[in-house]
Amino acid sequence: MQREHTPGQSQRQLRVGEQIRHTIAETLRRGHFHNEILFEAAPNVTVTEVRVSPDLKNATAFVMTLGGKDIELILPALNDAAGFFQKEIGHTLTTRNTPRVKFVADNSFAEADRIERILKSLPKSAD
Repeated sequence: MQREHTPGQSQRQLRVGEQIRHTIAETLRRGHFHNEILFEAAPNVTVTEVRVSPDLKNATAFVMTLGGKDIELILPALNDAAGFFQKEIGHTLTTRNTPRVKFVADNSFAEADRIERILKSLPKSAD
């Protein structure tokens, strides 16, 4: 399930966001972290989307874990390692500045599931 982009995002923001998403995912896949939590949990983290500010100086990475477990432990570890991710992003991006990355939990799947349960619980209409 892909998130609709925020109205007003330019093609450049979308392209840079996608490049950052790929770089973060590749960095997580390699798993060279000093933080024990990240070292063990990185294979279970999925980066669903990265939104970049219009000036390309800030980026918000939406992440989730397989099964939705331990996100409250992993988010602080990811944000502590944001400098490491920023360095990796700087190696791959061709922009003048490297965006500062902030990691947040992606709740879109949980929200979609909640809405689906509400819709299923509604009484069926007789036609």
